[in-house]
Amino acid sequence: MLFNSINFLLFFPIVTILYFIIPHRVRYIWLLIASYYFYMAWNPVYALLMLTSTFITYLSGILIDKANNSKQDNADKLKKLWVILSLVLNLSILFFFKYFYFAVDNINILLSALHIQLIQPKFDIILPVGISFYTFQALSYTIDIYRKEVYAERNFLKYALFVSFFPQLVAGPIERSKNLLVQVSQKHTFSFERMRDGLLLMLFGYFLKMVIADRAAILVNHVFENYEAYAGIEIAIAVVAFAVQVYGDFAGYSAIAMGAAWVMGFKLMQNFNHPYFATSIQDYWGRWHISLSTWLRDYVYLPIIFSGKKLSNLRNYFAIMVTFFISGLWHGANWTYVVWGLYHGFCIVMAEITNPYKKKLYKKLKVNTKCFSFRLSAMIVTFILVNIGYLIFRAPDFHTAYEMWKQMFSVWNPWIFFDNSLYDMGLDRKDFWVLCFSIMILWVVSFMQERGIKIRESLAQQNLVFRWLVYLLAIFGILTFGIYGPEYDATQFIYFQF
Repeated sequence: MLFNSINFLLFFPIVTILYFIIPHRVRYIWLLIASYYFYMAWNPVYALLMLTSTFITYLSGILIDKANNSKQDNADKLKKLWVILSLVLNLSILFFFKYFYFAVDNINILLSALHIQLIQPKFDIILPVGISFYTFQALSYTIDIYRKEVYAERNFLKYALFVSFFPQLVAGPIERSKNLLVQVSQKHTFSFERMRDGLLLMLFGYFLKMVIADRAAILVNHVFENYEAYAGIEIAIAVVAFAVQVYGDFAGYSAIAMGAAWVMGFKLMQNFNHPYFATSIQDYWGRWHISLSTWLRDYVYLPIIFSGKKLSNLRNYFAIMVTFFISGLWHGANWTYVVWGLYHGFCIVMAEITNPYKKKLYKKLKVNTKCFSFRLSAMIVTFILVNIGYLIFRAPDFHTAYEMWKQMFSVWNPWIFFDNSLYDMGLDRKDFWVLCFSIMILWVVSFMQERGIKIRESLAQQNLVFRWLVYLLAIFGILTFGIYGPEYDATQFIYFQF
């Protein structure tokens, strides 16, 4: 069930109204039923897969917790056994459904080189929606119990709700039990102010998705699918448009998820913090997909860093590259994703190596690193580096990425801004300028938030007539300029495939 569908616009109010009507002691059961119904709207069979993952991590959590509280000599060995078993079983399920054909294809390449008969699987596998998200969320629970950071949840239904909570089920944020699971047992009373703030956040998410991301997708898809016909600045515009699309799409989903959860009283973690204002690749990953980057930091990077007795630069660089290798692979079963992840890891490693020398150079040249011009130049450089990665990320294969990269630098064609060529890239004149104007609105809102201006709180302090005028104008704008309608095939959120 897509957030940008009529079904969800009927589903969400019904779930919310009944949630506040029924007694507190059974609300979690109602949300669990609603969450599984939400997920089964894609494919009912894969609800069994999520249930299996839930049961494995639930049982392993109890066994690990029991070992933590045991005074037996083999308690440490037992809890290691249970956490390893949980990791192996869940990652095996993830591997089979997401990476099986990827592995087979690569094995076949090797076999073909050795003139050995190729492997021909006799079955089809459809990637379950959101499997990477709920698998990582469930695994963090068992690891946290192993580390004695949380206690095991004995109520299976409450734990199942933590894994399957519908607002963030299929595309995050990847929540921790320390935040979301504890909220399952809390009593949430209806609040008009909270409902207003949640709905406004959802409205902003719909703006990002339907007005910006889906419109940018038309241009991006058209150019990437017909890249031979474009060159120079046209390719560059398509890559930047993809940066806009993927941000509007994923940040839009996160905003809708956070808003829907907040209406019911659940506070999800922030997943984006204006990443295109980042002044370095490190800063970018502190702002982009925060729930994944912090998950990888806590469960991959830090364990590698502290695996030895003495911290060294080589171990740090190795940990960074492994972390971003996993980040790339997590995004999809394609070498382009892996290379994209390694590219970001390489950028961070090179930054850490060169930072001491850059600081000495800035000091020697008396460069003011705190002034606006320096920060602006750092933002521009970071955005360019991010977009180089996006070309690899979006291209279906390395050949396409290479050809587009070559064509981007094959010609200098600034005249496209004056000869109407911009309107031959998938969007007509009206839609192109609607996209540009919408991006300007997003930039202004992001800039205000970056400066610490709390827009929703400021709006809440205005007079009733003015507030409702703004609300109605926002709804009217989305209905007028959003991409939807009988001829529109509702675009899935990009991160559903991950």
